[in-house]
Amino acid sequence: MTGPSPGVAAAVEGELRLLDPLVRASTELLDQVLHPDYREVDTTGRHWDRATIINSLISGRAPRPGQLTASRMHGTQLAEELVHLTFDTEAKGKRAHRSSLWRLTDAGWLLYYHQATPFAVAPAQD
Repeated sequence: MTGPSPGVAAAVEGELRLLDPLVRASTELLDQVLHPDYREVDTTGRHWDRATIINSLISGRAPRPGQLTASRMHGTQLAEELVHLTFDTEAKGKRAHRSSLWRLTDAGWLLYYHQATPFAVAPAQD
């Protein structure tokens, strides 16, 4: 049995770094993870570009979900320089399905695109 490709492993490591509140509050650390052409669609459907999301995160204007926990993380190497990750997060009872594209650059693997879709857990069927 083999483990994930080096690209998938790097993307998973990057996503886990982005869950860290210290990373989310540091321009320098965000610069190390976000691609220059980064784009995001958040759980409300709002579109963000790299500069706007960094400014919002470090200024404290971005929503503060609290401690995020990730589960069901799965990665696929789509091409030599492209990885797709899917996973779920939960914070303060709010859940989201997440999808990210990571691109290999001269600086390493950087988050290129991210989208989050809120979801509710279906009640158990009797």
